[in-house]
Amino acid sequence: MNNTTNNHTSNSGAGIGFLGLLTLLFIALKLIGVIDWSWIWVLSPLWIPIVLLAIVIIVIALIFKL
Repeated sequence: MNNTTNNHTSNSGAGIGFLGLLTLLFIALKLIGVIDWSWIWVLSPLWIPIVLLAIVIIVIALIFKL
């Protein structure tokens, strides 16, 4: 009798994450009228990290070019 058990647990960490939850929270608050922010700020958790990364890359490129 072959008594094998497949216990495949995957914990890849591919969840929504903090910034995704923050974005969903801001969108919900905007849609129900709790906050009266521009959509650019409601969606800021999506674009601010990209902008910061771009700034860091530019600064590093400028430092190593000199």
